Amino acid sequence: MVSIVVIGPGAVGGTVAAHLARVQPEVSVAARTPFDVLEVESDAGVLRESPTVLTDPIGARAVDWVLVATKAYDADAVEPWLSRLTSATTTVAILQNGVEHVDRFAPFVPREQLLPVVVDIPADRSAPGRIVQHGAADLIVADTERGRAFVDLFAGTGIHAHTVESLPTAMWRKLMVNAPGAINAVTLQPRLDLSRPDVERLVRSTMQEVVEVGRAEGAQLSKDDAEAIVAALARSSGGHLNSLHADRLAGRPMEIDARNGAVVRFGRKHGIATPVNEALVGLLAAVDARPAT
Repeated sequence: MVSIVVIGPGAVGGTVAAHLARVQPEVSVAARTPFDVLEVESDAGVLRESPTVLTDPIGARAVDWVLVATKAYDADAVEPWLSRLTSATTTVAILQNGVEHVDRFAPFVPREQLLPVVVDIPADRSAPGRIVQHGAADLIVADTERGRAFVDLFAGTGIHAHTVESLPTAMWRKLMVNAPGAINAVTLQPRLDLSRPDVERLVRSTMQEVVEVGRAEGAQLSKDDAEAIVAALARSSGGHLNSLHADRLAGRPMEIDARNGAVVRFGRKHGIATPVNEALVGLLAAVDARPAT
């Protein structure tokens, strides 16, 4: 029997934990706030599960799988859980934004035990244990032994987990999708009006910088990828807020550094100018809820 702990049962982690609990008998969640029922509402109906809720790492035991679904900037806060939940045989799957999953957790867990996961789960949490899932849930991992074992965990669930040959390509493509969200957060507009030439140029410039930097990092990105994302944004109703936008509205810290900040950082590494992303990072840093360091 496989034992699983999901750290961070927010919108993404809670959705994942609820779907896993349908088919896996040993699913627990590590949370700051306890709750009795994990409820995920979607077009397919309401999913209600009652996984064990852990609120203190003291007393936690090592498990087969740890799925980290916290914000990217919370890696240090996860360390006390990892020290209790992991052994030499544990796989730590990192369900976060950005492209630096392994580097964030390498100080705490051997790199060979870390499994980066690209996440596409449009969901919002309204209260502890209460989530609305707005569309299909998709998880992408590398085609490795650990990656294939991760996919097997989700067999029979409502989440589509699958492997790809080039995970860096999937990670940077997701960053292309996420990068324009900084514009939503700066303007506080839930939907970008791409019928305006100036807005469309800004969106395209933001993503083109990601394409250039991602290619330098080995990702296989093309103009067609950017066009597909622009088309999808143009069709979007704007009903589900980009997480940067939602976090700013709620007064929460934003994942600026893991998203647009990564574009700037890797751009400097390769000598590639990223003025649009750099400007967006500066604007959002000025209103971020976290104190400057």
